[in-house]
Amino acid sequence: MSKLDKDQVIAAFTEAYTAANGKAPTIEAKGGWYSVDGGKNMRLADLNAMIADLGSSKPAKKTKAAEEKPKKAAESKPAAEKKAAKATAPKKAKKKAKSNFSVKAFWAEKILEQSPDSKLPR
Repeated sequence: MSKLDKDQVIAAFTEAYTAANGKAPTIEAKGGWYSVDGGKNMRLADLNAMIADLGSSKPAKKTKAAEEKPKKAAESKPAAEKKAAKATAPKKAKKKAKSNFSVKAFWAEKILEQSPDSKLPR
């Protein structure tokens, strides 16, 4: 495990965060833990890992801008069409379908993804 240089990681993270979000982050350091914009505390290695995530989020911002344009077009619909859409919505919601989601199965999959050699708890 190589040692990370605090100043280099913070500088690189600041650049990536500014490029992705358009503003500089406020990073608070306390006892080896770093808080970005008052969020969750994380270690320096986590900040280093987030640099790659922020670098890959640039195309996602462009798609958000593209999604906003259709929303504006949808808002300009006539009121009659909106009322017709509202009238059909309550008819659909008769019974809520049960999902097949299981917390136990979710964690079992997550544990096996992280380390395939690990055993599941009893």
